[in-house]
Amino acid sequence: MIGYTLLGVQDLARAEQFYTAVFAELGAKLVMGMDRIKLFGTGPGAPMFGVCLPYDEKPSAVGNGTMVAITCDSTAKVDAAYNKARDLGAADEGAPGQRGPGFYGAYMRDLDGNKVCFFKMG
Repeated sequence: MIGYTLLGVQDLARAEQFYTAVFAELGAKLVMGMDRIKLFGTGPGAPMFGVCLPYDEKPSAVGNGTMVAITCDSTAKVDAAYNKARDLGAADEGAPGQRGPGFYGAYMRDLDGNKVCFFKMG
């Protein structure tokens, strides 16, 4: 149902470098890029995650209560993505761990303060 999500950033080149390294841990890569937007994914037809410079040219702002959750196919990949993000300067919002029956997740804020969760169900 979801085609792609976008998070606004201040520095597109920095965000591209950050997410290229983080998503490499999950087997995803840059699949589309233009002057104001970069989209990452795992293949044709799969949902994509993007970062962009806001179209209105105003500074990007972090939404209170806004979060993008990225599904992983193993808890090891949750850990790897979270740890790579932290190594690259992301802030901790919840270390990897079991959050409830069948849900393993880790939370971080990227270099622009956007909240992202990596999770494995089951």
